[in-house]
Amino acid sequence: MTRTDTAPAAPGDATAPAPPGERSRHPARPVLLLWRREMTRLRHNPVRLAMGLVTPLLFLVVLGTGLDAASSSLGKAQLNDYRAYLFPGTLVMSVQAPAIAVGISLVWDRRLGVLRQMLVAPFPRAAIVFGLALGGATTGAVYGLMVLSVGGIASIRYTPMLLVVLLELLLVSLMFTSLGLLAAVTIRQVDTFQVAVNLSLMPLMFFSGAMFPPNGLPGWLDTVVKLNPLTYGVDAVRRTLPGPDVLTSEQTRLMLGGWHPPVVAELGMMAALTAVALGFAGYRFSRTS
Repeated sequence: MTRTDTAPAAPGDATAPAPPGERSRHPARPVLLLWRREMTRLRHNPVRLAMGLVTPLLFLVVLGTGLDAASSSLGKAQLNDYRAYLFPGTLVMSVQAPAIAVGISLVWDRRLGVLRQMLVAPFPRAAIVFGLALGGATTGAVYGLMVLSVGGIASIRYTPMLLVVLLELLLVSLMFTSLGLLAAVTIRQVDTFQVAVNLSLMPLMFFSGAMFPPNGLPGWLDTVVKLNPLTYGVDAVRRTLPGPDVLTSEQTRLMLGGWHPPVVAELGMMAALTAVALGFAGYRFSRTS
């Protein structure tokens, strides 16, 4: 009778394979798996991908063209090309909805019991949040890339600088995803979460300088715009885009007192907010789920 068992590997044997349980506990593994799940959802839902372009394009073409024509009929327009000015806000609008949708999916996963199956896996619970955040940010960046590809209708030039803009959109998308996940681990009811998201997204866009210059506003409106973190994302994207002078003129650049914050400072502020929101989301998820 032939023996099929082997002697156990020595503790110091570097060639011995790690047990399956230990391999599955690597913190990067759940992050990658959840990112792949979000990418699979995106790939198998082309209708969602196409519909995500409808609102940004209507916002850009209809509103931009209409206001541009109206300003021309009133005399000399303050902005030479309103569509070019509006395009950065359109880009940011295109990434916010897919990113926030990740928070909604987390609420639904909890309600349908899918989240309970994830929690029994042998890896840190915070890794679930990080994986969802990465997947949502990538999805938002894909939407932003599609809108960026039609930037020619807003007089945007196709140069390598657009790669920098895409990285900025990835950061903005990650910020939206982190805030959405923080709300999702705090609000457990689907209806309540959707109401909270709907009440917050539109004010964030309207008070971000996406549709009007962020300077010279009335006192209360100026305060709200300057406190809105999305204002700095829109301003950074606007100043990075290669296009007409309206994107970088003194009248359209964000001003804090008498200081124009550099793009690096604006991106750093958004990165810090993203890290804080993601950290709190991971902490609350690991304690309450």
